[in-house]
Amino acid sequence: MTDQPSWLTREGSDLILRLRIQPRASRDEVIGQHGDALKVRITAPPVDGKANNHLIKLFSQLFKVAKGEIELLSGESGRDKRIRIRSPRQMPPFIP
Repeated sequence: MTDQPSWLTREGSDLILRLRIQPRASRDEVIGQHGDALKVRITAPPVDGKANNHLIKLFSQLFKVAKGEIELLSGESGRDKRIRIRSPRQMPPFIP
């Protein structure tokens, strides 16, 4: 079994990810580990919840789940966030 990165926690069939968000990037992309978080660049600005909504949409596409299956656990107004992904249908390459 591969060592699990510090930013990833598994709870049953759910994943909990600790993220560091960089809003207003030139494109959406998952960069990789940044300290004890997974760094993610998104194009949305951090105003009126747009970055959070964009992040949820991006991760719903990456993990092939409905947007309702992704829950923002913490970090609603900051760059450091924790999200829960319920029963992902697909694992993107950055998940060991």
